[in-house]
Amino acid sequence: MKKIVILIPVFNDWESLKKLLSEVNENVSNFKEIHFECLIVNDSSTIEQPNLTRPSNIKSFEILNMKENRGHARCNAFGIRHVFQKKDFDYLILMDGDGEDRPIEIKSLIDAINNKPTVSTVAKRVKRSEGPFFQFLYQVHKLITLIFTGQNINFGNYSILTKADVEKLHSKASLWSSFSGTVKKNIKSLNEINSVRGLRYFGPSQMSLFKLLIHSFSIIAVFKYHVFLRSTFIIILLAYSSSTLGNFSIFLIILTVIFNLLIFVISQRESEKDLVNCHENLSEVKEITH
Repeated sequence: MKKIVILIPVFNDWESLKKLLSEVNENVSNFKEIHFECLIVNDSSTIEQPNLTRPSNIKSFEILNMKENRGHARCNAFGIRHVFQKKDFDYLILMDGDGEDRPIEIKSLIDAINNKPTVSTVAKRVKRSEGPFFQFLYQVHKLITLIFTGQNINFGNYSILTKADVEKLHSKASLWSSFSGTVKKNIKSLNEINSVRGLRYFGPSQMSLFKLLIHSFSIIAVFKYHVFLRSTFIIILLAYSSSTLGNFSIFLIILTVIFNLLIFVISQRESEKDLVNCHENLSEVKEITH
């Protein structure tokens, strides 16, 4: 029997989590041949944790309570390491707890694994639910990422990973800063499903413009050496074009240098030491049996 662990980080959004768990339970109900477990990483929520019940189609349900708030990406990194070190599993599903990763697409992820059992699958965003300004910024992010890294990264956390790929990822320092960047860099063969980004169940998005910029730069920083190499080439081209472009060429060179400095600073968020020791932030494992 296949064993699939579903990993969901949560900070305060317990109302959304309850609805998500109900929909996850409904969408895995037809997979009787699969043993499902669910791990909730509680990122030191400031809102009191409600009484949760184990969904009927989830055989094991645990809440990992953290001592200090570390942020979404680092909860995922901790969860990936915890699953690899502590759990008997075949596949790991990562999803957000607010409804933007739609539970109805779990079936597509599992179908993809059934078709290619040794290849991890990511949920490629083909349609987003945010407003036009956010969508514009997202397209700019994708373009800059492609120019400076050569990578088209069109997925977030929502994915299903094989155990072999979890083993590859769980010790990578960049995982402490960016999941999708680390996946793209270290897993050469990836399958995709088309995914529509859902609407949050409750409340406004917690993604501010500042957090969006940090998120974007964190992905690019995983490929910092590619960025530096491509930037050098771009600066040389701009220098040769200065007679034609004039001051605009100098302006672009300055922007490129500033961009590289920002990428270098953001890359310092990657920490193998913090990743290896992240288990020290675990306060308790709370098993929900009924």
